[in-house]
Amino acid sequence: MIVCTESGCVRHFVCCVKSGTRPLSILRIAAATQNTDIISTVEFNHSGELLATGDKGGRVVIFQQEPESKSQPLCRGEYNVYSTFQSHEPEFDYLKSLEIEEKINKIRWLPQKNAAHFLLSTNDKTIKLWKISERDKRPEGYNLKEEDGRYRDPNSVTSLRVPVLMPMDLMVEASPRRVFANAHTYHINSISVNSDHETYLSADDLRINLWHLEITDRSFNIVDIKPANMEELTEVITAAEFHPNQCNTFVYSSSKGTIRLCDMRASALCDQHAKLFEEPEDPNNRSFFSEIISSISDVKFSHSGRYMMTRDYLSVKIWDLNMETRPVETYQVHEYLRSKLCSLYENDCIFDKFECCWNGNDSVVMTGSYNNFFRMFDRGYRQDVTLEASRENSKPRSVLKPRKVSTGGKRKKDEISVDSLDFNKKILHTAWHPLDNIIAVATTNNLYIFQENLN
Repeated sequence: MIVCTESGCVRHFVCCVKSGTRPLSILRIAAATQNTDIISTVEFNHSGELLATGDKGGRVVIFQQEPESKSQPLCRGEYNVYSTFQSHEPEFDYLKSLEIEEKINKIRWLPQKNAAHFLLSTNDKTIKLWKISERDKRPEGYNLKEEDGRYRDPNSVTSLRVPVLMPMDLMVEASPRRVFANAHTYHINSISVNSDHETYLSADDLRINLWHLEITDRSFNIVDIKPANMEELTEVITAAEFHPNQCNTFVYSSSKGTIRLCDMRASALCDQHAKLFEEPEDPNNRSFFSEIISSISDVKFSHSGRYMMTRDYLSVKIWDLNMETRPVETYQVHEYLRSKLCSLYENDCIFDKFECCWNGNDSVVMTGSYNNFFRMFDRGYRQDVTLEASRENSKPRSVLKPRKVSTGGKRKKDEISVDSLDFNKKILHTAWHPLDNIIAVATTNNLYIFQENLN
């Protein structure tokens, strides 16, 4: 359920799949049990027509949105598999004796300029630019080549033919156009395409590099927080993103809960930030885990560029770029877990990195939680809702029902106890269609797509 910002009513999201077929989550991986099938990133392109997912096995699966049908005019969210390709393979760094896994950390689409689509995908060390194109015609009638591809003897050619293009079954090709490698010592956690559509940044734990999309053999280091003595290291970079409108501005977040905004016009090396966004810690909530849960796992600019959103372990915060002292909005995602931090630390769940996203007009934000729950917050009406993505309640055309977590005392009907939450089921990756109320959430190795119920 999501709050309607136009009229204040509550909107419902319905699992949108073809009538008579299995849900998209089952189509994605019908019997996925291996770790390589775990979804590691989800990203809509700029029109929302294509949805790309990456997994731990280095594969990229692209889904395409079907046109609105006459029989079901209200269902715009049906996505079918469009293309699947192997983006990265496992590698081994012989100098450091380290294995580089093939897991896709991030996918970012480039704005479409012609019939083809382009996207950037990255694992821990190497970024690749892929071209996704369609082919529905093939050339026939060569003079020096047979139809089966064998070359003919030039002396046997007695007449000249003009090759023609003949129709063929549609084929989607994914071809690597650029490989950007050997620029990061540490694991890449972010890539972000600049608004100039010519450059992009890549960030690892200690450095941020600026690349040109046409140049693969060099990049410019624009942030370097590595101390001379690594024993003095106190924080690492957790996420970075370019401003959606200002090509000179970008932000990066840290494990200390701070966000730094940098202006590339001021200096070639942006170690000196232009603005520092940091909220003073509440002494009443100070504990052994304070520094861990304050680490920012994701940062996203709003589409307007006026605000940015950050996600730490327990909350989502909205910052006005003109006010550095504190966030203008704070939403508690799962505050009921504060009493469970000790057990979450023991099972390493406290280090999970949850992502967050805006809807198309920046009025609603969404992020994931445990037990396959995901949370939505309406900024205008200060309303929120918890929904669950699971095979049991996500049958075709079924309307999602709000879920509530009981924190103690007598548990009401339809509530789930905080002690019953499954921490192995988690939604780390979410994406929102840029134009419509269609969302994609990844639950370990299943992908769910929900659309607003317009009935």
